[in-house]
Amino acid sequence: MFKGKSVLITGGTGSFGQAFVRTMLEEHDLRRLVIFSRDELKQFEMSQELNGPAVRYFIGDVRDYVRLEQALRGIDIVVHAAALKHVPAAEYNPMECIKTNIHGAENLIRAAIANEVQKVIALSTDKAANPINLYGATKLASDKLFVAANNVAGGHQTRFGVVRYGNVSGSRGSVLPFFQKLVAQGAAEIPITDEKMTRFWLKLADGVSFVIDAAQRIKGGEIYVPKIPSLKITDLAQAIAPGIPTRKIGIRPGEKLHETMISSDDSYQTLEYETHYKIKPAIIEIPLTYEEDLLGEKGRQVEEGFEYNSANNPEFLSVDQIREVYAG
Repeated sequence: MFKGKSVLITGGTGSFGQAFVRTMLEEHDLRRLVIFSRDELKQFEMSQELNGPAVRYFIGDVRDYVRLEQALRGIDIVVHAAALKHVPAAEYNPMECIKTNIHGAENLIRAAIANEVQKVIALSTDKAANPINLYGATKLASDKLFVAANNVAGGHQTRFGVVRYGNVSGSRGSVLPFFQKLVAQGAAEIPITDEKMTRFWLKLADGVSFVIDAAQRIKGGEIYVPKIPSLKITDLAQAIAPGIPTRKIGIRPGEKLHETMISSDDSYQTLEYETHYKIKPAIIEIPLTYEEDLLGEKGRQVEEGFEYNSANNPEFLSVDQIREVYAG
C-alpha cells in the first residue's frame, strides 16, 4: 500500500521515527517521505545519515495547526509519533504535555481531514490503559480523539487508527541504555524501583513492523495491540549487569508496578488474532465490520473480563533471552 505514496511522520527524529524512516527508505518505494519535527539540530544530524530524493525535512510543531495543515498537503498516510512522554516531566509541566499530546492530536485530526489524507496511524502507550499519571491520561485522551475522529470525518475519506504497545528496548527513554551506562561507568549497584515490577518489552524493529502492518489492517477506529513478551525488571538487571547487586529505590510518582495494555473494561470490544489484539470502537457511525481486517485476518471475541497486562502475560523473557536479544 506504500508504493508511490506520500508519507509523513510527526516526531520523526525520535527513536521510532528514525527506525521507521530507515525501513521506509530500504523497503518501500515512496513518492515522498516527510519528517515533521520541531528540532532543527536533530533534523540536521538525521539528514546526514537518512536522506534521498524522496525525503523532506519539515520543521514544525503539532501545536501549530497552520504549519501542520501546510505540511499535510498532498500526504496520503500519516504516522503520528510526536509526544511529550517523560512521566516525571509531565507531572511537573502538565500544561505542556496537554498542549502537545491532546491539542496536537486535535490539530492533526483537523489537518488530516482538511487535506483528505487517506490514513492516520497514531502511536499510543500501555500507560494509556487505566492511567495513573498525566502522560498516560493525555495519551488516553489522544486515543479517544483518534478513534472518534472516524465519526467526525463524515463524508471525508480519512480513516484513523491507533497502535498501542509497551516499552521499546532501543528507545531513548528505555531503562536498558540507563543500565548499560551504569555498567560502563563501573557502578557498584544497579537501582531498581521494585523487585516485583514487570514490563512489556518490544524491539524497536518489531514496533516499526507492527505499525506498518497496522496501516494495512486499519478500517477506522481500531486500537491495535501486539502480542509481545514481558520481563521482570530484576531479570533485566541481571542480564545486563551480572554479578552487580541491585538496590531498591521505590516506585516513582505516577509509576505502576505492572503495565496494562488492555483493561478488563475493554474486553467487550476486544478481538484476538494470532499476533495481536484489536479493540473495536465503542461508538460506530460508519458501516464497518471489524472481525476481519483489510489483510483478511479474522479475529475472535475474547472472554468477558479479559485483561492483558505485563504480569499475567503468558510469555516472559528469561535472563538468557534478554541477554541474547536485547543486551547483546
